[in-house]
Amino acid sequence: MFTKAIVRRPGPNLGDGITTSSLGLPDYEKALEQHGAYCNALESYGLELIKLESDPDFPDCHFVEDTAVVTDKVAVISRPGDQRRRGEEAEIAGLLAEYRPLEHIESPGTLDGGDVLEVDGRVFVGLGGRTNKNGARQLKAILEPHGFEVVTVPVGPMLHLKSGVNYAGGALAVTGEMASSKVFAEYKKVNIPPEESYAANCLFVNGRLIIAMGFPKARRLLGGLGHETIELDMSEFMKMDGGLTCLSIRF
Repeated sequence: MFTKAIVRRPGPNLGDGITTSSLGLPDYEKALEQHGAYCNALESYGLELIKLESDPDFPDCHFVEDTAVVTDKVAVISRPGDQRRRGEEAEIAGLLAEYRPLEHIESPGTLDGGDVLEVDGRVFVGLGGRTNKNGARQLKAILEPHGFEVVTVPVGPMLHLKSGVNYAGGALAVTGEMASSKVFAEYKKVNIPPEESYAANCLFVNGRLIIAMGFPKARRLLGGLGHETIELDMSEFMKMDGGLTCLSIRF
């Protein structure tokens, strides 16, 4: 069960962040409204929020998930795969030091938190554009002494592992190559259709499921898991290649 989450307010320059989207520039005021609704949802699910202000030097800083991997034993401070984001992790490290022993991913390793998914003591690490093999090996060396099994997964053209697979409570929400990956063969899966692939980035928090608004097929499929489910508008973060998991570090 999660008790806390770190969130960070988007800055006025969020449109200067890294994106491959062709959906246009985000509306700042609308993004703030959506971020506020997200924070309210986490609080309603019993999480105490640790709220950070935006950093004008890092337009992607509200995507805090990429800066750390937090388990019940240790917090691993990442080394972002895109050098434009290196430095975001410094303040997060100082904050997490109050709650967990710290370890760090060191050069030449790279690791984004969005590439790391824990399911019942097994940690999946996506290998792709943001997380490299060296970073994955370092994470494995850090986590395995604490009893975690670490498994690597090629992510192909996806930005992050969690772009294509997430724990949805009793099942994995999967899309694209993750739907057929042998790595996940033993798990019950909910297959999100390609035209609604964005909705695979769902967030399971303390027995409840948060999904992105505007994906009716995914809503119906994920609703079949029987969890209390809410939809949040993520349109402005979608424009910047971000999803529900990206906006917080839960622990």
